[in-house]
Order: sequence, then C-alpha cells, then structure tokens
Amino acid sequence: MAVPKRKTSKARRDKRRTAKERIKVTGFTECPQCHEMKLPHRVCQECGHYDGRNVLDNE
Repeated sequence: MAVPKRKTSKARRDKRRTAKERIKVTGFTECPQCHEMKLPHRVCQECGHYDGRNVLDNE
C-alpha cells in the first residue's frame, strides 16, 4: 500500500489548490442608479454610487 514518505506542506498544498480558484469568473450586477453593469459589492464606476449613497464625484 502506498504511503506518503513526507508530510505535504501547507504551501505546497495551497499552491495546488490555487489553479481551481483562478478559474472562477465573477458575475456582474446591474447598478440600481444608472443601470450599468458593475462588479458586486463595489462602487459603480459610471455614477459613483454604492449602497444607495454617492461615494465618488464623477462629473
């Protein structure tokens, strides 16, 4: 029966797992103010609103 000769380090284990995490594609949501597509949980680059408040001055 095959048995590992040494313990797999946390760094080596995590390096192997990162390839799967990089493949994920984040979805886009519609901004409720200007109806442009934006990343979720981020300030809208078009109108500068986040969570119903104006955060950036886009003029």
